[in-house]
Amino acid sequence: MSERIRVGALHVDAALYALVRDEIAPGTGVESERIWQGLQAIIEELGSRHSALLSQRDDMQRLIDQWHLQRRGAPLDGEAYRQFLREIGYIEEGVEHVSVTTENVDREVAQVAGPQLVVPVDNARYCINAANARWGSLYDALYGTDAIAEDGGAERGDAYNPVRGARVVAQANAFLDGAVPLREGGYDGVCGLALVDEGGRKHLQVQIEQGVTELRDPSQWVGYVEEEGQLRCVLMVNNGLHIEIHIDPSDPIGQAHPAGIKDVVLEAAITTIQDCEDSVSAVDAADKVRVYRNWCGLMKGDLRAQFDKGDRPITRRLNADRRYCDPAGQPLVLPGRSLLLVRNVGIHMYTDAVLTADGQAIPEGFLDALITSLAALHDLRSAGEIKNSRTGSVYIVKPKMHGPAEVAATVALFGRVEEVLGLPRNTLKIGIMDEERRTTVNLARAIAQASERLIFINTGFLDRTGDEIHTSMEAGPMLPKGQIKEQKWLQAYEDWNVDIGIETGLVGRGQIGKGMWAMPDAMRAMLQAKIGHPQAGASTAWVPSPTAAVLHAMHYHEVSVTQRQRALAQRQRASLEDILTPPLLGQELSAEEIQRELDNNAQGILGYVSRWVGQGIGCSKVPDINDVGLMEDRATLRISSQHIANWLHHGLVDAAQVRATFARMAEVVDRQNAGDVAYVPMAENLDASVGFQAALDLVFNGRQEPNGYTENVLHTRRRQAKLA
Repeated sequence: MSERIRVGALHVDAALYALVRDEIAPGTGVESERIWQGLQAIIEELGSRHSALLSQRDDMQRLIDQWHLQRRGAPLDGEAYRQFLREIGYIEEGVEHVSVTTENVDREVAQVAGPQLVVPVDNARYCINAANARWGSLYDALYGTDAIAEDGGAERGDAYNPVRGARVVAQANAFLDGAVPLREGGYDGVCGLALVDEGGRKHLQVQIEQGVTELRDPSQWVGYVEEEGQLRCVLMVNNGLHIEIHIDPSDPIGQAHPAGIKDVVLEAAITTIQDCEDSVSAVDAADKVRVYRNWCGLMKGDLRAQFDKGDRPITRRLNADRRYCDPAGQPLVLPGRSLLLVRNVGIHMYTDAVLTADGQAIPEGFLDALITSLAALHDLRSAGEIKNSRTGSVYIVKPKMHGPAEVAATVALFGRVEEVLGLPRNTLKIGIMDEERRTTVNLARAIAQASERLIFINTGFLDRTGDEIHTSMEAGPMLPKGQIKEQKWLQAYEDWNVDIGIETGLVGRGQIGKGMWAMPDAMRAMLQAKIGHPQAGASTAWVPSPTAAVLHAMHYHEVSVTQRQRALAQRQRASLEDILTPPLLGQELSAEEIQRELDNNAQGILGYVSRWVGQGIGCSKVPDINDVGLMEDRATLRISSQHIANWLHHGLVDAAQVRATFARMAEVVDRQNAGDVAYVPMAENLDASVGFQAALDLVFNGRQEPNGYTENVLHTRRRQAKLA
């Protein structure tokens, strides 16, 4: 047992207590003792409401299970099902005239459409990389990925390949032609960029083969950088996103360009979610200390990450803002970093980092809200250059809420935190993750509960599908995962989220988001597919890396999300009937098809869980069964484990087959991780492998785990591994 400090009726882990006292509270104007007094009051005031909401989840699930069991073997009667859900309060009465009124929202959230990163906040290096991903080289992103084909002598290698480089420049020129077109000609013919003075203002002059031209829309040129009388950077804007053209004729790349252009740099990850939830492995007070310390460092602006790269020590820190002159010669400053949001844990999570007087763990979300907001006071009260919010707001993304009552409880929590910290009302903004079905079908009412604080709604296929499977477990076996993506409920869910966001006036006050591109090495495919997100009316969508953010940013230049949202506002709202149509199998599968699906799910579960339990890695690129690296977090684990649990429950597979499949896949996963010295092999002793046993727990206990969540199993087994 760790040492604990008694504060009032609470018993606080000593390391957490010291972190708040010595590192987080100083400089905020809030005494550390007030934090613990406030936490105790919050637990006393809101704890019973919190427990009641979790009990309501269980009650709802029990009633839904009973309804399906009474109709086992009969086709689903959609109308009767929807009526039943209304009778039990699962679907609540609609509300009229919901209007989001959130104020003091930074433009990155309210006005600018662009990519969003999600990064585990327990890894300082990743935190900083993501924060600094506000700007990125398009040349590097194209050259270093499969976005540029490797045929015809354009292969990637250790040395610079001029053939590949020429393709990069050509693709970047084509991008500029679309985003900031010239009045005559294209960027492939540009041989010079210059500034000319006209009436006290500068104008951008572009030299092309045919003579001199300018931008088709001269207002798209907004700034420049000169060094020693030489033009070094031209700043342009399109759809609210900035583009830098870097000029240096002495640079090896610039030497090959007639205008000396050495790079095109894009404003990329406009916002980043620093994650305390699905992408971290934080199972005890020591882990939470690391999470809170890194978030505090980001809010102070002094977070550092030191590591060796080759034989060189490297120190990473947050980038400074970017400085230019505008056309009138006046200073122009743009943020150098992504605007940071923080994702707290869901309400089903409890932590023993703090215990009540009778030794009970407390709701972890209470602790997250209080400590992450306390840390954010450093940003709100800072006069330094490294600022996050310029409007005095703290952005907290709240996951896995089930329906309006849970949103209302979170709003009440945020209000109490503001009182403890002495913050103005509605300083703490809320992002509602629409990833549980009861939130989806009541989204407008959920928004109404948070209308003064809301800055974000989004969809997430993986968690949403995990909840779909668990909620409809007794309705019958589910389709294979690949076919679930093709069912009408999913498109209706995606459209419904956008429709409700537009209807309730979130546009201009917050983000409408879409989910992750999971294949960080498949950038060509991402460029082809992910343009669908801005076309769908989403103002942001998740990407797996800073490089992916640069490439996805191109989509927001090609598509005006503002115009798309205006057009989509005229369509009919998506169908609730479609949303509530579960992806049931309804067909016979061959033994080979069943085994192939089981293999795929088991391998994915083991690949993720072995690292989570054995190494405390909450998010990483995990090879799938075909050795394709996929970004995995607990959402991917939830859908895979629930899918096997569903097939096991309905007899498509049996326990012996599942165990045998996991044993065989353990050998595959061990092979895939053979080069990782920190990896703990499983296959050599399955009974003793904590990671392997955790994978089995997730499946065999999947039916009983509330809402199919994975945290209980993962936390229990990770603690076991840490003790060992």
